[in-house]
Amino acid sequence: MAKEAQTPFILLGLMTTGCSTGYSMKQLIDTGLSHFWKISYGQIYPALKKLTDEGLAEVQQETQEDKPDKKVYNMTPKGKKALEQWLASPIEGGLPVQKNEWLLKLFFSRHESTETAIVKIKQYKEQLQQRFSLYKQIEKMITECAVRSEDERFWLFTLRHGLKLTSAALDWCDEVIDELQKEGE
Repeated sequence: MAKEAQTPFILLGLMTTGCSTGYSMKQLIDTGLSHFWKISYGQIYPALKKLTDEGLAEVQQETQEDKPDKKVYNMTPKGKKALEQWLASPIEGGLPVQKNEWLLKLFFSRHESTETAIVKIKQYKEQLQQRFSLYKQIEKMITECAVRSEDERFWLFTLRHGLKLTSAALDWCDEVIDELQKEGE
């Protein structure tokens, strides 16, 4: 299923977390989903319109002082049913292919010096360490939040996936650096 085709369902899912405006949805996407799914404002607002046109969500205008009116979206019973059907449907296709310029360049690194390849792997490792630290901060924020969410354990499941993948990638960096350094001796 194309990314755009999934956007309405993602927005319905976000409505279950208390996100009710395009802005709040984008904020949660950027802080909670962007490590495995990206959606732009340009995708959000047309999808919200589609949801309301199809009766899967309702929209109400809220007046704000000194600001434009705010559109607040709520899922309808029809939308809840559509979300449940989407969640229960089989996942099409195989594992997603990730584009990774670091790996792409490493694939052709026979054509550069070993030292340059090591520098690139060390840069990649540094970025992975930053990502791992960010994941740990997110984990702390979720587990120490005063207001508990029914969704919390599922958020932590997806976060744990990111932590484990990043940890494995960090181990891989160490192995590759060691191997290249031994080869250069």
